[in-house]
Amino acid sequence: MDPLTLIGAGVGAVLTVAAAPAVLTAAGFTGAGIAAGSVASSLMSAAAVANGGGIAAGSVVATLQAAGAAGIPLVGQAIVGTVGAVVGAAASMASNSTQ
Repeated sequence: MDPLTLIGAGVGAVLTVAAAPAVLTAAGFTGAGIAAGSVASSLMSAAAVANGGGIAAGSVVATLQAAGAAGIPLVGQAIVGTVGAVVGAAASMASNSTQ
């Protein structure tokens, strides 16, 4: 792997881990609960309808709200960082192939 791809992977990993809490908050998954009128509230409403009125423990909505309220655990940060690294490396390789 060339150095530019490694740099792209590193930048992608760092940026996604750093941005994830802000993205969760912007989507409406906050420390005070799900924000009214947000993307999170729409997801919660759809999940509740699909589950007969409740939100299933361990569901995507429940997991995102837990991360929004308590922060992203280390394992979650590793997953987010890995996804960011893959995207960063792919973007770097794509930009290198156009030169």
